[in-house]
Amino acid sequence: LCYFIPAIYNTAGIIDGHTTKLYNPVARDVLLPAALVLLTLSIDLKGILKLGPKLLIMFVTGTIGIMLGALVSFQAMKLIHPATVAGDTWAALAGSWIGGGANMAAMRETFNVDATTFGQFAVVDVVCASILLMPGLIWLAGRAEKIDARNGADTSAIDDMKRRIADYHAKSARIPTLTDLMVIVGVGLGVVGAAHALAAPLASWCAANISFAKQASLDNQFVWVVMLSTFAGLSLSFTKVRNLEAAGASKVGTLFLYFLIACIGMQMDLLSLLERPWLFLLGVIWMATHVLLLYVVGRLLKAPMFFLAIGSQGNVGAAASAPVVAAAFHPTLAPVGVLLGTVGYATGTVLA
Repeated sequence: LCYFIPAIYNTAGIIDGHTTKLYNPVARDVLLPAALVLLTLSIDLKGILKLGPKLLIMFVTGTIGIMLGALVSFQAMKLIHPATVAGDTWAALAGSWIGGGANMAAMRETFNVDATTFGQFAVVDVVCASILLMPGLIWLAGRAEKIDARNGADTSAIDDMKRRIADYHAKSARIPTLTDLMVIVGVGLGVVGAAHALAAPLASWCAANISFAKQASLDNQFVWVVMLSTFAGLSLSFTKVRNLEAAGASKVGTLFLYFLIACIGMQMDLLSLLERPWLFLLGVIWMATHVLLLYVVGRLLKAPMFFLAIGSQGNVGAAASAPVVAAAFHPTLAPVGVLLGTVGYATGTVLA
């Protein structure tokens, strides 16, 4: 809805999304990097290790599946319908499926994807990830116990996880105060201000001293803002600042993200989607490769269905929808989705 309602207004001529200054500089230059900070400062790397190797293997498998799916679908469409992949930058969609909307937007700016093409990628994202994949994972959640028993999967680690997470939330979760919200916004925007201050000289130095700077986008100031904001959020996760998550830091980050998505939607021309129906086949091939690899590795490891589902959605949906899938298995597991989803946010930009 954040994409499509503004897109409908723009397509119908009710608004002119191409002349507004809401997207740039407000949403892109300020709210996007702030969202990256707030969505990564809650990462608990020690907690991830305690979840067990099988969960981490399935998450990494999901990431590799997206990267492999990009290659498979691209080559397949070269044979089926070459015009579909002629001259397009698929890193934007890869960013969304190894992270989320913030990573997708970051890739858009990195590779200068025009608004119409980006809007087409967004539709493929919604159809394949939100309409096909996510409902399927939720359907499997209701049958996970029988599937795990049939496959001989060990679910004792998940049961222990449920108990620990319930105890943590009982101790730390709180209703945010005005002070909490001011500190959350202050941290997010403060880091963004510092990132902008450092990005310009870093980009200039790279352009002057590194031969491959242009090819790697190291001469792009915005790329440095995104990278510095992401790594700053990761660094803060090792400090007491990460306790801001108990007051809703990731929720504020998601608020910034939704504002950004709406501003991107304002620039979309929905009628252009009728010109590219083959994009959906590319997305289906891409996602099928991802799911097939997860299934094969999951069967070999005898991993619980929860590990497979969250390994997929932690990449494809990140912190926005991974908690929804996790909660479908058990309400106390939703933070696990947030945990792995934020790893997706942290790695999506680089891997895409």
